[in-house]
Amino acid sequence: MIAPRFWRDERPSWLARALSPLGAIYGAATTRRMASRGERVSVPVLCIGNFVVGGAGKTPTAIAVAKLLQASGERVAFLSRGYGGEERADSLRVDPLMHPARQVGDEPLLLARVSPCFVGPDRVASAKAAIEAGASVLVMDDGLQNPALIKDRTLAVVDGETLFGNGLCLPAGPLRAPLASQMRFVGATVMVGGGANAIQRLVDAAPDKPIFRARLQANALAAANLIGRPVFAFAGIARPEKFFATLGQIGASVLHERRYPDHHAFTSREIEKLLAEAAKRDLVLVTTEKDHVRIPRAYADQILTLPVTLSFEEPRAVTRWLGRLGR
Repeated sequence: MIAPRFWRDERPSWLARALSPLGAIYGAATTRRMASRGERVSVPVLCIGNFVVGGAGKTPTAIAVAKLLQASGERVAFLSRGYGGEERADSLRVDPLMHPARQVGDEPLLLARVSPCFVGPDRVASAKAAIEAGASVLVMDDGLQNPALIKDRTLAVVDGETLFGNGLCLPAGPLRAPLASQMRFVGATVMVGGGANAIQRLVDAAPDKPIFRARLQANALAAANLIGRPVFAFAGIARPEKFFATLGQIGASVLHERRYPDHHAFTSREIEKLLAEAAKRDLVLVTTEKDHVRIPRAYADQILTLPVTLSFEEPRAVTRWLGRLGR
């Protein structure tokens, strides 16, 4: 889906106010679900979640945290619902060389490049499969609102530009449940980007929670290949404008843009049209790493990507917080 623009308004619009009764019902139902008792497994579970619908940087955060845990000697496994992949009843270990995005989802393919990743609708079954495969700690990519698995620690990722949108719940706004209700289940927050005002708003919302600041950085080698080049950029992520802005920041000349819904499954015909249009305009076709794994493999080598990684401003502080995962 493409998030409605009125969700981003700091003050609710007339349409948001009209939808707010539905949002209140949705938020109350999610709050009740989050309070349900889950099942504990034999290794620590860390959840990387967010308060809103759409991209806040959960997957880059999950990868960055996993690397910190690996540096501490942990055997990390990721758990993912596999959004955008096939509906399944069982748990599956993702093989990025064999499984396409349409089968397992796009984010699991990125996670599986870093550490084993298990997808499936049953988080407990996926957790047990990962433990049987040798995991010493589990990192959930998303799942703050899913109570099936007891979490030892939860990090909520916040986009420093959009924060909590208009502060209302679906469909009136982007929140999955009232912010105060969700905050009770969170141990710390990660703010990606944003300035002093954004930090203060987060402090006001959670005065007793640690805040770890982070930023997304473009891959230097990929960026160097795009500096000064005229590009046709396309993306099917929650906020394509962030990707387009990043291209401009690294020195690429973005002359044409195309937006698609988040997790859009690209067809061969769509990619052929994009390639033809880029060739006609004499532009370099470029997309995100997350979009690239959803492109039919026959065309993958014809499209450039600009991967990004998340880096913490104080990784030692994050490592110390993670050190309390052990039971």
